Amino acid sequence: MKKFTFTLTVILIFLFNQGFSQLATSAHDFTNGDAWNTNTSNKMCGVCHTPHNANTSVAEAPLWNHALSAVATYTLYGTGSATLDATINQPSSVSKLCLACHDGTVALDNGPLSNATMIGTVSASSNVGTDLSGDHPISFTYNDALATADGGLHPTTTTVSGMGGMINADMLFGAGNDQMECSSCHDVHNSANIAGLLLKTNTNSELCLTCHDK
Repeated sequence: MKKFTFTLTVILIFLFNQGFSQLATSAHDFTNGDAWNTNTSNKMCGVCHTPHNANTSVAEAPLWNHALSAVATYTLYGTGSATLDATINQPSSVSKLCLACHDGTVALDNGPLSNATMIGTVSASSNVGTDLSGDHPISFTYNDALATADGGLHPTTTTVSGMGGMINADMLFGAGNDQMECSSCHDVHNSANIAGLLLKTNTNSELCLTCHDK
């Protein structure tokens, strides 16, 4: 039992250090010294997560330490488009967490537990605002039926993602693994260590062509 406990502890420490080192110096490293923002408490994880009094309104957000945007309605992608086959919905799931900072309407240190105090604002290039009509659509159902109807998308259950499984398992969210969200392309923890917090490289449009067949 002692050997098992020791081994498990070593594994957990290794995984933590790996994640910490990838997040460090990335676009989501808000510790002291950041060029456009300063976390005065110098806590790398505490800006987004808290062990106590967490915001539990979004199931996909473990120990979330930030207020969600109060914006009632975003301007969505493709409104009135005759070529869009998907039904675009108001942001949901993990996308709401991204927009809590990136729509520019919530203070960066506005959370249930102020264990990390931020000074500054989201940079202009990172502020997508509340008009999402010019950004990649999010919060819509992407499944094999949509791929067939569209004709320019790969089926999600039989197309490899390049990350170990199929598109639906590795890149989509929701109970049915069929929801396209911000995190379908971006990893906030920078696990792949790629500029732009991408899940995989987009050299030669590789990330785009994972889903798009054109």
